[in-house]
Amino acid sequence: MLGVLGDLVEDVVVWVTGPLRHGTDSTARVFRQRGGSAANVAAFAAGQCPVRFLGCVGDDPAGGGLAAELAGHGVDVRVAHRGRTGSIVVLIDDGGERTMLPDRGAATLLETVPDAWLDGLTHLHVPAYSFDGEPVGTTAVDALRRVRSAGGTTSLDASSTGMLEGFGRERFLALAEELAPTLLFANRSESAYLGLLVDGRPGPERDRLAATTVVTKSGAEATTIDVPGAAPFTVPVPPVGEVRDLTGAGDAFAAGFLAAFLDARLTGAEPGARGTPDVLGASGLREAAARGHRCAARVLASPGASCAED
Repeated sequence: MLGVLGDLVEDVVVWVTGPLRHGTDSTARVFRQRGGSAANVAAFAAGQCPVRFLGCVGDDPAGGGLAAELAGHGVDVRVAHRGRTGSIVVLIDDGGERTMLPDRGAATLLETVPDAWLDGLTHLHVPAYSFDGEPVGTTAVDALRRVRSAGGTTSLDASSTGMLEGFGRERFLALAEELAPTLLFANRSESAYLGLLVDGRPGPERDRLAATTVVTKSGAEATTIDVPGAAPFTVPVPPVGEVRDLTGAGDAFAAGFLAAFLDARLTGAEPGARGTPDVLGASGLREAAARGHRCAARVLASPGASCAED
């Protein structure tokens, strides 16, 4: 079973239909959606593999409603209730690009993960947002260590350059080096900022994550997969139609990739690149990226982290 630990919040998605006019009205369409990177990954993965979400929401109607919505996708939802539920205002320009104004609220207040929440998990995925704030940061690190100690695999998502700048580049690299996740997802700007992949080649910090496969997304351009001990290779992104809102596309990619990764490990379809079950060989990783691309393409024309068919 896939576990995902992190934020479950309300997204207030604003599709701006023209330039923002300071001090007066600007035309827009406004949508309210379930949000939070971890919750989005769980929701998108639920139709592909068994998945459990671990997090904290407010002791309020909004938190209960968000947990119920997530469970409605088939996610096994395990949440604590403290404080008030968080919200994120997401401004979307005409090209689909996002500007986010987060108030994470209760998402930072997860104090502990009971053993029962980790029971049955074979993989734990944690967006880097979960390291930013306490007590959730300490809780996330502890959960990752416990899953690895139990023989499971893990993955991180670099989340955003803004978050990484605030958290600290060296601090994040040192934490990733210590945790040694099986996979690390990042987009091109995040990967370059961290010094992991620069201009398509391993960057100056790449050797610090000697046991981690780095998966770098680049929008409509090919995804680069860098397996330790091998040359990076790329997986092309099929063309898509309308792109109105990029919110959740990276989360959907991670969901599809991880579902394929876990399917292959479960069936033993391909041996690991290093002779271990942790990492698939090149063909398995290519298929995982291809499934991630297909999953991400489904969200690009819908508001927030949603699909047109939802």
